Amino acid sequence: MPTRPPRLIATDLDGTLLRRDGTVSPRTLRALRTAVAAGADVVVVTARPPRHVDAIAARTGLGGSAICSNGALVYDLGSRRVVRSRPLTVSAARAVATALAGAVPGIGFAVEAGLVVHYEPSYRIRHSPGGEAERAVPRLADLWTLDSPIVKLLAHSAEHEAEFLLALARRDAAGHAHFTHSGGRGLLEISAPGVTKADTLAALCASRGLTAEDVVAFGDMPNDLAVLRWAGSGYAMANAHPSVRAAVRHHTVSNEEDGVAVVLERLFRDR
Repeated sequence: MPTRPPRLIATDLDGTLLRRDGTVSPRTLRALRTAVAAGADVVVVTARPPRHVDAIAARTGLGGSAICSNGALVYDLGSRRVVRSRPLTVSAARAVATALAGAVPGIGFAVEAGLVVHYEPSYRIRHSPGGEAERAVPRLADLWTLDSPIVKLLAHSAEHEAEFLLALARRDAAGHAHFTHSGGRGLLEISAPGVTKADTLAALCASRGLTAEDVVAFGDMPNDLAVLRWAGSGYAMANAHPSVRAAVRHHTVSNEEDGVAVVLERLFRDR
């Protein structure tokens, strides 16, 4: 536990700040507001794209900066504007897709552009309720001709665990991209080389004159692990992926039990 309260709170959303029903509890909202009143910034650090974070911010009143799409975007919640973008090149995305398609029959691909997601016929997951931000393309090759940045390339196979796809991508497409996942079955998240939640958070903190020691972070999945290791205090949720719990020193209770609030209440007590 740090001897002074943090100056920045970096929190994942799903499985961390959000409960299973997608809400932020009143207790957690109170804890966040207490921290802000004491001078701390709250930065959402998520795999979600800006269009999803906008909806959550509207429901909770969260403001300031959000690190979206696993670090590929820095997004200003107030102005609804992307202030920094680190997209994957078309050539790298195509090389990764070619390698994975050759190794995993039936694997599907989608291109996340931040405000919309484009998918080819083999990609079966839907990421936008109602489909208002989803665009189908006739063929895989059409993903490489879009007039949109490739914020993330998504690869999905219903036949394999994400860990299997991660190992395969690192073996067959190393050097083209950075690979991670958010747990679960068969969804691999692919960003430009060097793009991680932690790398983008470190740059954002440096721009504000902050160091890792000024940061407390919360997360639950492998794509959060680098952030939890980088922060001065990184907390794994009780419901976190086993590899995350094993790798992180500090732990809190689950997202259903307001694990973020439990820690913040201790850090900002009597302040």
